[in-house]
Amino acid sequence: MTDNHRSPEPSPAQDPASAMDQALDWLIVLGSPDEEQTRQFHAWLDADPLNAQAFARAQAIWDSPQVVQCAQSLAARPAKVTVLARLRPHWKPLATAAVLLLGLFNFSNLPMRLQADHLTVVGERQRLQLEDGSKVLLNTNSAFSSTINDQRRVARLYQGEAFFEVQASRGQPLEIDAGPVTASVRNTAFAVRYLDGVAQVRVQRGDVDLRATRDDARVRLSAGESIRIGPNGFDRPARLDAATDLAWVQGRLVFENCPLNQVLAELRRYYPGWIINNNEQLADVAVTGNYRLDQPLDVVRSLAHITSARLQEFPALVILN
Repeated sequence: MTDNHRSPEPSPAQDPASAMDQALDWLIVLGSPDEEQTRQFHAWLDADPLNAQAFARAQAIWDSPQVVQCAQSLAARPAKVTVLARLRPHWKPLATAAVLLLGLFNFSNLPMRLQADHLTVVGERQRLQLEDGSKVLLNTNSAFSSTINDQRRVARLYQGEAFFEVQASRGQPLEIDAGPVTASVRNTAFAVRYLDGVAQVRVQRGDVDLRATRDDARVRLSAGESIRIGPNGFDRPARLDAATDLAWVQGRLVFENCPLNQVLAELRRYYPGWIINNNEQLADVAVTGNYRLDQPLDVVRSLAHITSARLQEFPALVILN
């Protein structure tokens, strides 16, 4: 292969994030592809509709004025790291700019994010106080809005994760919409995560009444319980492990015998760039640890050390080999 670049496998992408990872890789390869790489690229496009969608979106951002401007700015700076071996020198600033834009902002969610009153970028948390005194902690890459008045007490989590401390009230309960579920609460502390069409509700204190958007099914959760709500409705309630499931509220990420691929998936939510694992043998390595969530790169470095993996670091990109 030219430039010693190994082309992405022409297999179906398992999720949009994986498809976008591969699309960015293909953008680099297609700078100067040989015949075999061109054939593999078309096979990859045909393998999964997500691939074609991700490539079209990545290419649109790649060719945008914002990326060109970022590339020019980055190219003008003194180099602080070794140029990635698989990239020609003139690709490096453009690739870095695209990685930054793709990792920090999801353009396909622009209409949704314009509706939100409060937004957090990747790696940011934000504390809010609603008009009724309820407190909200927004986690990384989240979008949220609320309307609190004498007639209505409603809020919406458009995406991301939030922890709510809801005040006692004699009036209407606070209702929180999060994709496939609506939570109705009073005098409660609980968390809601809504990502990729799936919601997860975790109750620390009090009771939470849930209603599925799909079929109006209803479930009441009590303190110490958790439940997942997907496109097909409610799963069975499960026991909440607050030490791990709600560790982010305290600014921590806690893992207990968790496969490394799941740990990396969680870290990607907090890292404003790309974390790539090229070593399939590491995927199922069990990880136990307690880390600061505001230092995801340090966590990756630690994981590389304990697994004896080789770590390559570039602007907005880290690779485990």
